[in-house]
Amino acid sequence: MKQNPKYDNEVNNNHQVNNDPINIDQSRLDSREQLELALGEQLNALISAAHALNVKAAARFDSSLQPAAFHIVRWLYSYGPASAAAIAEATAMDRSAVSRLIKQLESLGYVSREASPDDGRAILLSLTEQGQQQTIAALNEKGSVFFGRTAVWNDDELHQFIHMLKQFNGL
Repeated sequence: MKQNPKYDNEVNNNHQVNNDPINIDQSRLDSREQLELALGEQLNALISAAHALNVKAAARFDSSLQPAAFHIVRWLYSYGPASAAAIAEATAMDRSAVSRLIKQLESLGYVSREASPDDGRAILLSLTEQGQQQTIAALNEKGSVFFGRTAVWNDDELHQFIHMLKQFNGL
């Protein structure tokens, strides 16, 4: 079989065929690094957008409170009554900061204290009805932004996105 040098050059140029394994690996590495940089940029954008939405939702909840107070409220909404120490640990917040924020939330009528049914000496914190309603309103507004971004996706795209996020998050 006769070889065609012109054809061989076109294949090498068009498909980047290269017999040098060092160059192939370096080109793959460069490509992988570019992909990872692009992923990092998108994750940064997501984290920034999520943070901005959290701040906006916190202001929607009650603009007189710091966003950290809304973090506590969201935790109580999701997980129910808990001690101040458990909230501080679960939210990775300083106990004194949690204590101060809970006092503010109590004074505004969003959080109440009650004795633990298991141990009458322990105090459990929970959202009041007003706290729950304010939380729902703030979270609905926040959720509408995310749902608006995925509304044009079909179910397969949404399923794939969820699956990939679960993998990324190690779940």
